[in-house]
Amino acid sequence: MNDATPEYSRELVGFLAGLQPQDLPAEVADRARYFLLDYLAVALRGSREPSAAAVRRMVERQGAPGCATVIGAGLRTMPALAALANGASAHGIEMDDTHSGGSLHLGAVMYSAALALAEANPETPPDQFFTAVVAGYEAAARIAMAVQPSEHYRLGFHPTATCGAFGAAVTAAKLLGLTPEPMRAALGIAGSMAAGSMEFLAEGAWTKRLHPGLAAQNGIQAALLAAEGFTGPARILEGRDGFLAGHSRSPIPERLTADLGRSFEILHTAVKPHACCRYMQGPIDAILELARRHDLQPDSVRAIEVAVLEAGWGIVAEPRAQKYHPENTVDAQFSMPFGAAVAVLHRAAGLGQFTLDNIRSPRVRNLMAKVVLVKDRRLEENFPREWPARISIELMDGRQYEQSVRYPKGDPQNPLSWDEMAAKFRSLAGAVLSPERCSQIIALVSQANPATLPALCAETASIPAGR
Repeated sequence: MNDATPEYSRELVGFLAGLQPQDLPAEVADRARYFLLDYLAVALRGSREPSAAAVRRMVERQGAPGCATVIGAGLRTMPALAALANGASAHGIEMDDTHSGGSLHLGAVMYSAALALAEANPETPPDQFFTAVVAGYEAAARIAMAVQPSEHYRLGFHPTATCGAFGAAVTAAKLLGLTPEPMRAALGIAGSMAAGSMEFLAEGAWTKRLHPGLAAQNGIQAALLAAEGFTGPARILEGRDGFLAGHSRSPIPERLTADLGRSFEILHTAVKPHACCRYMQGPIDAILELARRHDLQPDSVRAIEVAVLEAGWGIVAEPRAQKYHPENTVDAQFSMPFGAAVAVLHRAAGLGQFTLDNIRSPRVRNLMAKVVLVKDRRLEENFPREWPARISIELMDGRQYEQSVRYPKGDPQNPLSWDEMAAKFRSLAGAVLSPERCSQIIALVSQANPATLPALCAETASIPAGR
């Protein structure tokens, strides 16, 4: 990058700062509500994870009172700390949304920041709330695509944590009413907060679950600093020592502004039906289809060949010893052999399958040993616009079945309907809320013009520990 590089940061921020509710197509506004329901589902259920409980205890020990409530607890604290805790909950079960081109989780970051700030200012109009969220999705996704996820991963970074901080800064800046220059300062400040390591994969550590919360917290703090006049680098994205140069060997800065305003990245975001890494979703879909169609019995299986996308190879296929011998839930959520085995054995791959009992199960271990992981160049032709999958199952009697998936279930081209999303919400939030409470929240969020959103923000963020 040099002085002749276009001012991508200025152009991107100029558009996002000026984005108004009336600029959002109807389908964009619809998806914003849809992803809010998905966020609340995963955050409520994720609040019951031990990792989320540890974050809550840390927040409690801070003794920092405030107006923002931690989801799944009767705890109120300052917005940045609430965003940290809620982001960790939302990512704790590996079922939150994923942007295809940027390979990052957007909702866990943006809604954690937005809900916390909405409680601080309950007069926030619903349409402004959703516009701020859409702007954050746009910023984080474009920055992730520009840095190139595969290159970012290769250097050991997790895009949700790094790029997410920029998106949260934009969301927070819009909710704070910042004009373009202070918003650009917030983006620049967030550049010094953009961190997140993939080293969690080495031992199944909990740090990945913390990443959306850290990004949300950092984004809020960056925007609050900018609101007080604190300055940040004006060319944080494209500058000589900016984010793209420091976090990718082959950045594509043009992606920061290409088709800006003509295509919204929230429309290219997928949801997860399975409780594991995004790179495992398509192969599991294909395995489930074959298992159900042919009534495959685990004992009749000789081999399961799974083609894994190159970008996900180092995440779900290697190192081999760890992927074939997971020791904890995080290991299992990033083990393609484990995901394939439980899909065949249980014909499901939800939270009920990614358990320590299954990790230790001899039957699961036996099936994992039959999984063969391969690379297939055909899968790479349209990636990351498409996340295809191909699997082949050979039976003991010599029969062989093959199944390909072009768009995993939950992708924009193969979406969960609103009814299916409501079912996902009930299945996850039902662990915390009564069926009646679940129905109330679904009805409120799905309204075309949810005038009660400010109250909803407070109500859904104030879920007591009981039902």
